[in-house]
Amino acid sequence: MHSAYMADLPFFPRVGVLAVVQHNGKFLLVKRAKAPDAGLWGFPGGRVEPGETLHTAATRELQEETGLEATATHVIDTFDSLHYDVQGNLIFHYVIVALNCTLATQAHCTPIANDDALEARWFSYDEICALGAHACTRLQELAQMARHSSVPDLKTHS
Repeated sequence: MHSAYMADLPFFPRVGVLAVVQHNGKFLLVKRAKAPDAGLWGFPGGRVEPGETLHTAATRELQEETGLEATATHVIDTFDSLHYDVQGNLIFHYVIVALNCTLATQAHCTPIANDDALEARWFSYDEICALGAHACTRLQELAQMARHSSVPDLKTHS
């Protein structure tokens, strides 16, 4: 890439993950405490740390925000999250990878909000659809995709 072009970029895109967990026909959501989606309901998630795989990042973020342990099985979707200030300047750019996660144990399914989650609880698909302006962008679409997502061969991801 041309160095003059690189100097004009405010920063590089970062990678974030969402942990999409379904249990008994419901989805696990958290109410976000921090911008850009503060106060909105969405799937647990956050940024991928250096040296972390997508699968490891998704399960770590899930555990940090809800106290639940899971195994990330497969990617549901990947999309860009671009945010701009009022002047139209790019504030940040994340490439978000939504991963399906399966709870490690069915015995402990009560989430406890922690880290940057204000609340954590289970929502039916209809309840997600009813959230309206209280939902993060693409929440309903990702839940719909997850409902119809087939589970591939479960392989260990390092």
